[in-house]
Parts: sequence; C-alpha cells; structure tokens
Amino acid sequence: MPPLLKDGQGRYRPTEMSFADSVARRAAVFIETVDRVRPHVVVVDRHPFGALGELREGLEMAARRGSALVLGLRDILDDPSVVADEMQGPDWGAVPDFFAEVLVYGAPGFCDHKENYGLPVRPTYCGWVVDAPAPRARDPLLLAAAAGGGGDGEAVFRLAAQALRRRPWWHGEVATGPYAHTAAVRRYARSMNGRLKVHTGFSECGALFARAGAVVQMAGYNSTFEALRAGHRSVLVPRRHPRREQAIRAERLATLGLADVIERDASPEHLVRLLDRPRAIRPGMLARAGIDLHGAERAAARIRLVAIRVSAA
Repeated sequence: MPPLLKDGQGRYRPTEMSFADSVARRAAVFIETVDRVRPHVVVVDRHPFGALGELREGLEMAARRGSALVLGLRDILDDPSVVADEMQGPDWGAVPDFFAEVLVYGAPGFCDHKENYGLPVRPTYCGWVVDAPAPRARDPLLLAAAAGGGGDGEAVFRLAAQALRRRPWWHGEVATGPYAHTAAVRRYARSMNGRLKVHTGFSECGALFARAGAVVQMAGYNSTFEALRAGHRSVLVPRRHPRREQAIRAERLATLGLADVIERDASPEHLVRLLDRPRAIRPGMLARAGIDLHGAERAAARIRLVAIRVSAA
C-alpha cells in the first residue's frame, strides 16, 4: 500500500506519487487482495472505510462474499468534541450494520468510546496490544529516545542529546521511525563523541527499552505501551497538534502515576531532573491503574470467534 502521512495541519499527503494516484492505488491493492484471498475476516484500523474512503469498494465486496468485518480502535482517538463530530458522518453511521465486531485496544476506564465519542455501538475492550520484550540486561546509564514512525520527533531527540551533555557518564540510543527526518539527530550524534547511537527505520522499540535505564519519547500508542511493558515510567513529550491523541494519552498516564509529561520547549534541566528520579514501574502499578497489556491475546481470540462463525455459516 502506498503510505499516506499526516502533515502539520492534519491533512493526508502521499510520499511516492500524486495524491489522486496514491488513493486510487490503495483502493486497487485492497480490492485485488480481497478478491484473491477471499478472507473470512477483514480487520480495519481506525477509519471504517479507510482514511479517505478508499477501502469502501473492497469492504463491500468482502461483505457480499460472506466476510465478517471487524473495526479496531486505539485507546484514545482525539479530542472528544472532534471525534464526536466525526462520528456524526455516514461512515460511522454504517458501523452497526456493517461490522460484526468493534474492538478497542484499551479499557473503558481509560477512555469510554461510547460515552466520550458517541461510538454508535458498544465495543469490546481488549486491553492494550503490545508485544512482551525478550529479557535483556538493563544498562542503568542508557537513555533511550523514540518518536514513533513520523517526522516530527526532533524535539525529543534534541532534548535527549541535551540531557546527555549534562550527564557525561550516560550514553544514549535513538530510535527513528521509517518516515523520520534524521539529519538533525545525526548532527546530535556526531557532536556526542560516540555516546549517542542512532537506529533508523525502527517500527518496534521493545528490545531497546528492555535494555535501557530510562526512556524519553513522544506519546504514540505503540512505543508508549512498549515502554510500560518493559517496566518504564517514561518521560513523555506528546504531540499536541493537529490531533490531541498523544497529549490526552500522556496526561491520563501521568494522572495514573505511570509517566511524566514535559513540553517540547522544556529545558534540558527539567528533563534531567525527571531522569534522575527512579524511572521503574513498581510491581502491581499497572494492574492497580487498570492497564492490561495482554490485549493481543484477547483481540485475537475475538477475531478467531468471528472467523469460526463465518466458516460455519
């Protein structure tokens, strides 16, 4: 699928071809896949018919041929007023009749999608979907920094480099996503005399976090809960525009005592003070906060039940 990335104004933009060609290609690839695979179940992420409606024809084809459709939603989508307006549209109005199951990869105590957003069905809350990292030896002097898959993580990398300059006995590793702009972080690394290592094209950070003594990162879904799974109370530097998903997630985790939050223009001294505190999640904290990180197993079980019903029909 040719990717569509959001720019600073929240608009989707292609990376490889014109906008119209990219949307048409995404639709064509999906239709061809549905026709070739003949799936029992199709799991759709976030937008019922695709970010720009490009999945509609393929999903309608799948439904006509007997496929069951499952919609998966993250723990936080955006500011409630923004999502509530979105859910007044026809795509969301079709969800009760079109989708056999709606899964939320979170918990209602963290965000109730029906109450907060006006989701037109009662979803199944699965818990958070995150892989368990393989056991690794901790390095208490290793600072890990991550900023998700996009290109707006420069503030996180800058803050991490500034913190390392103030703590010369530390060293750092930076994970940049597949669409990140790496020129700035490479400049930071060159100035650190080998104390800052850059990993490019990262899509999973669990192994890095398992080795680290502390984590500073944005507040995207995947890396935030990878860090929690690895036992870290991260310092979060959330994106606040164009969507407030990360800011809301960060603030709720901070309220639960599971993270600290700083702004992108925070002083490096502020970050260092936080990093000097104990950064480990104590045993039992996640359970007491209602954070269940075994959502993959529950979501897979629900999808399997849907598939069994389809195959038996």
